Amino acid sequence: MTEITITAGEKKFSAKLYDSETSRAFAEKLPMTIEMSELNGNEKYYYMPESLPTRAERPGRIKTGDLMLFGSDCIVLFYESFSTSYSYTPVGYVEDPDSLAEALGSGSAQVTFEIG
Repeated sequence: MTEITITAGEKKFSAKLYDSETSRAFAEKLPMTIEMSELNGNEKYYYMPESLPTRAERPGRIKTGDLMLFGSDCIVLFYESFSTSYSYTPVGYVEDPDSLAEALGSGSAQVTFEIG
């Protein structure tokens, strides 16, 4: 697993990327700072300029801190747990996401992803 740091506001979060083709392709794009949009009061998302490899699955339940790919180009950072019928490709997860929702705030958020 590759360790990354996700920065939202002034808060840094340690995260791990899964050992998968999708996660490796995402890691190759780092570092990057993006403006993530708000959706449904439980996630921030960003459409990547290029598609990533996919291996979508239906997780049934999303956990706070999950980092997923929706479709082939939409990276999603979840800050609330909930049940879902949608399909996602797992990318990674935030190790200690307790204050993630607070750090991301309401509305869009600037988020930095970097290796280490």
